[in-house]
Amino acid sequence: MKTELVKRAFKYRFHPTNEQAAELSRTFGCVRKVYNLALDARTVAWFQRRERVNYNATSAMLTQWKKTDDLAFLSEVSSVPLQQTLRHLQGAFSNFFEGRAKYPRFKSKKNRRSAEYTKSAFNFRDGVLMLAKMKNPLAIVWSRPLPEGAEPSMVTVSQDSAGRWFVSMLCEDASVKSLPTLNTSVGIDAGVTSLVTLSTGEKVTNPRHERRDRARFAKAQRALAKKEKGSRNRDKARVKVAKIHARIADRRRDFLHQLTTRLVRENQTIVIEDLAVRSMVKNKTLARAISDAAWTDMRSMLEYKCTWYGRNLVTIDRWFPSTKMCSACGTVRDKLPLNVREWTCCCGATHDRDVNAARNILAAGLAVTACGAGVRPQRESSRTGQLAAKQETLTAK
Repeated sequence: MKTELVKRAFKYRFHPTNEQAAELSRTFGCVRKVYNLALDARTVAWFQRRERVNYNATSAMLTQWKKTDDLAFLSEVSSVPLQQTLRHLQGAFSNFFEGRAKYPRFKSKKNRRSAEYTKSAFNFRDGVLMLAKMKNPLAIVWSRPLPEGAEPSMVTVSQDSAGRWFVSMLCEDASVKSLPTLNTSVGIDAGVTSLVTLSTGEKVTNPRHERRDRARFAKAQRALAKKEKGSRNRDKARVKVAKIHARIADRRRDFLHQLTTRLVRENQTIVIEDLAVRSMVKNKTLARAISDAAWTDMRSMLEYKCTWYGRNLVTIDRWFPSTKMCSACGTVRDKLPLNVREWTCCCGATHDRDVNAARNILAAGLAVTACGAGVRPQRESSRTGQLAAKQETLTAK
């Protein structure tokens, strides 16, 4: 039986020539134009005529747009990225109708720009990448080699707000295999002071990448605010701000990759909480620190790395009282303010707030793995006024 290979995207910097930069900029503009035109057409058709427009209909619209005088420039770039953006729009609407995302929004010039090329629109041979409508190959900085014998099935060219150019190649990676089975498990409690606290008692300090560049970022923002809108100097100041943002994001991503890879390699089962980050960032006092911690990115990395390497990732309910529950006897306290970092239970056990939470998270996750029971919140019953999960607490004891 042939095992299915994992598809990975390998991202590299590249430095285009002036001619290539101009061609890619035109392609980015056409991709954005087609996406916005198709989104507008689908929106008008639904809200005014109650008609659903699918990918095939927007593809036919694209053909007609190219024949008009106003949009004839769409024929000057490769047609593949234009068709791909229509497919992405179709995916965005599918996610909206199935409740996984909000209604699609129009693309802006200020955000990240990208164009996607399928196999028919590029040629890759011996480390040389040629894109459609270009005479010369891209000057890629090969920071790491592609997997041996890998052939890209998709190429995405992008430019971030800091002006950096990237090319991402989607390949099948035969080197990604399940790791040897281990007997170790770990519970993870996410925090601000300590980025994560493990059930083993280890605390990983939060690097606070944003705080390290906060003074430089504030200075760049003040300079940007003083520039006249629409001027060349304002564009230069905006790029400076974007470069600081990119520097912070790169450091944060690198740290999270190292941390999540280590956790996946050392443990067979990893248990985390289902945190409502969008609601938590509404707290004006902690919003900046929570955003800098990037818990959502860390969870995403754990999810796909566990899938790659044959590990188990268990997510428990966000209402599970991991912090207020004693990991020794299972008693749940009524209140535990944020400033209380250590507390003593009625059974005599003294707990570190974060370590105790991580141990409870691990115990709940292992219970789910063993018997398939759900981890439900311990809330009051509407009829009795007693804890709805009292029986689960007694079982934990």
